[in-house]
Amino acid sequence: MKVAAIDVGTNSMRLLIADYEDGDFKSREKHINVTRLGLDVDRDGIIGEGAIQRNLDSLDEFGSLARREGCEEIWAIGTSALRDSKNSDEFVKRAAEKSGIAVEIISGAAEADMGFIGVLQGLDRKDENILVVDIGGGSTEFIVGNKYGIKFIKSENIGALRMTEKFLRQDPVDTLEYGLMESYISEELDDTIDKVCKLNIKKVVGIGGTITSVAAMLQEMEPYDMEKIHGSVIRYSEISQLLGSLKNMRLSEKRMIKGLQPQRADIITAGVGILEIILRMICFDRMAVSEYDNLEGLIAKKMNI
Repeated sequence: MKVAAIDVGTNSMRLLIADYEDGDFKSREKHINVTRLGLDVDRDGIIGEGAIQRNLDSLDEFGSLARREGCEEIWAIGTSALRDSKNSDEFVKRAAEKSGIAVEIISGAAEADMGFIGVLQGLDRKDENILVVDIGGGSTEFIVGNKYGIKFIKSENIGALRMTEKFLRQDPVDTLEYGLMESYISEELDDTIDKVCKLNIKKVVGIGGTITSVAAMLQEMEPYDMEKIHGSVIRYSEISQLLGSLKNMRLSEKRMIKGLQPQRADIITAGVGILEIILRMICFDRMAVSEYDNLEGLIAKKMNI
C-alpha cells in the first residue's frame, strides 16, 4: 500500500512517500523543504504570517505530490514550533482548508516514540539497548529502549534553530556567545544525560536533519544519497573537528560546504554544537546515523493500529 507521512517541523517540512506491506517498507522516497515555521516563535510566542504562508504552500505542494504518486493515505504531524506557539490552532485550521490535510500536533514524548519506532524499522539487531538522539530545529528527543519496549523518553526544548536565535547572533560565531550556549545546553541536559547513562546503552543512533547533514558533510556528499547515509558512522573526533571549523567560518563560507543544504547553513553550528555536547556528556566516541526516523515511525504506527 502506498502511503505518505509529513513532518511539519520547526526548521523544515519533510515528506516520506513509501510502499508499506506486511510490516515492512518496500520502497521509500523523501523530500524536504526548509520552511522555518519556528522562526521567532521563542521570542514572540506565535508563528508569524510569513512562516504560516511558507508552510501552508509547502504542505499543499507535498500533499499534491503524494496524491500524484498514488498515496492512499496522507498523515501529517506537527512538532516543537506548533507545540509552543499560541496560534497553532489557526495554522492547523488553515492547513486543512488549503491542502485537505489534517495536521496532528503531537507531544514531545509522542515525537520521541515515533522516532524510536522508525529507527527500529531500519535496524538489524534490535535486542540491545540503544539511545536514539533526534536533534531538530526546536527540540531534541532522547529515547532509550530495544525491541521489547522503551525504557526512557524525554524531549528537551533545545534545537538548532532555537539555540541559534537565542545565542548565536554574530558572524562568524562569537566565542563568548558560543560559551553561553554551551553552558545553557549542558545545564539543561544534565539531569536527562544522568538518567540515560544509567541504562546500559550499547549503541547511539542519531536521526534528524542536523545529524544527517553532519554525515553528508563528512562524506562531502553531493547529491544527497539516503542509502549511503543510513548506517554510516560519525565519530566524536570528526564532530569536534567539524565544529571547530564551523565556528571560524562566515555564513557565506558555510553555504558552500559540500553536503550541507545552503538553507541550513545559518543554524548548523548550533546543531553540531548540540551533538558534540551530547556525545561528550554521555562519553560515547561514535554515533550511527539512521535514515529511518519519525516519518517511518508514523507510518508504522498508523498501519499497525
